[in-house]
Amino acid sequence: MKSSFRHLFALLLSILGVQTSSLAAEQRPNVVFIVVDDLGYGELGCYGGKDIPTPHIDALAASGARFTSGYVTAPFCAASRAALLTGRFQTRFGFEFNPIGAKNASPGIGLPVAEKTLADRLRNAGYATGLVGKWHLGGTAEFHPQRRGFDEFFGFLHEGHYYVPPPWPGVTTWLRRKTLPDGGQGRWTSLDGRIVLSTHLGHNEPEYDTDNPLLRSSQPVDEKLNLTDAFTREACDFIGRHRAQPFFLYLAYNAVHSPMQATDDYMKKFAHIEDIQRRIFAAMLAHLDDSMGKVLAQLRDSGVEENTLVVFLSDNGGPTKELTSSNAPLRGGKGELWEGGIRVPFIVSWKNHVPAGRVIDAPVTSMDATATALEFADAGSVQTTLDGVSLMPLLTGNMTEMPERTLFWRVGAKNALRSGDWKVIRDGKQWQLYDLAHDISETTNLANNEPARVQQMSSLWDKWNAEQIEPLWR
Repeated sequence: MKSSFRHLFALLLSILGVQTSSLAAEQRPNVVFIVVDDLGYGELGCYGGKDIPTPHIDALAASGARFTSGYVTAPFCAASRAALLTGRFQTRFGFEFNPIGAKNASPGIGLPVAEKTLADRLRNAGYATGLVGKWHLGGTAEFHPQRRGFDEFFGFLHEGHYYVPPPWPGVTTWLRRKTLPDGGQGRWTSLDGRIVLSTHLGHNEPEYDTDNPLLRSSQPVDEKLNLTDAFTREACDFIGRHRAQPFFLYLAYNAVHSPMQATDDYMKKFAHIEDIQRRIFAAMLAHLDDSMGKVLAQLRDSGVEENTLVVFLSDNGGPTKELTSSNAPLRGGKGELWEGGIRVPFIVSWKNHVPAGRVIDAPVTSMDATATALEFADAGSVQTTLDGVSLMPLLTGNMTEMPERTLFWRVGAKNALRSGDWKVIRDGKQWQLYDLAHDISETTNLANNEPARVQQMSSLWDKWNAEQIEPLWR
């Protein structure tokens, strides 16, 4: 009914000779999803972080709603993004595991082409659509972003990328190695101090750039800027060029994902941090935060801030040993279904529509952001095909809690379920039970105290699991 009225109104205005393009753009909000990589729950100032100032992201949270129980559907990159871009559990279509390295470029591995993306749906509703940054949902032709609903693409197709081209000028680089140049273990620093090698994780840094060029559309580009700056430039350009029409921008920074590389100017800002690994991480996060500030400023300068829904989240929890990315006070991190692997910074802002400064404790999921964007954009009735639900009632202040529902996770033998404040989790063994309302750090297993609750919740998980399909790869 709303869509029909809009079309009738536009037709009437056109008969009267009134230009309707700007009106249509005002009526249909722009959508910007900003996804950052491997950022832990406890790092941002608005989530209690003390070490690294993040004023721009904090300001975004202050301008809208900050979720304290915002979840992703997987504890690692690709599967989490598959659910975000479809609004559906990735296990429904077999995208259960993380295709890294050459696997992401193997035939048939990627976001199944039968799945419609948010970009597909918004483009079909008349939106300009653009992806800037990391894709990681298939590296072969059939899965290319511009075959998945995006009009424009600037970024890379695989799981990571060096921030500057070799020999890495102007940055300090931290890399993982099995063995140091002297044959030993521990840390090694180059004579100029620009390269630090560490054996603390027992493996080598992945070959991120192998067969993984930076692309504009499908053509390799010779980019000289640090990728965080290049992606910011491209995002700002996209906003400026499309300010007169409704647009969807998926800005997928690879920061703060490894390889750890920090520019000289940001390293100087954190010279007081003694540990070089932590200093590099702090510099990378501050660089990311300043870049966020530039993107948000571009929305203001382009006159579209009040008509743009901005969603900010991390794709999974922080890999603390790898990056120092903290998930405090949560347990675990990337790759795990403990809260530290799946509960992430999650912010939604829409100036003058979402009341400023809201803190929402209700459990929500990244798939809800997808459903919300589709409802805000009036992009057709697809809610019945989604696993996410619109957050509009929460965001506008009409509700303070979500209707009770259950959140599910499956990564092979790693399984979890949250219902209300209760969570069950297992890794190929017996279910454990935690009361998140009183034990956010998951320290006290209550399974023996509440066997009936465990049975009820595990039955819910079994029923949900029966609706999922087997993974298409491992």
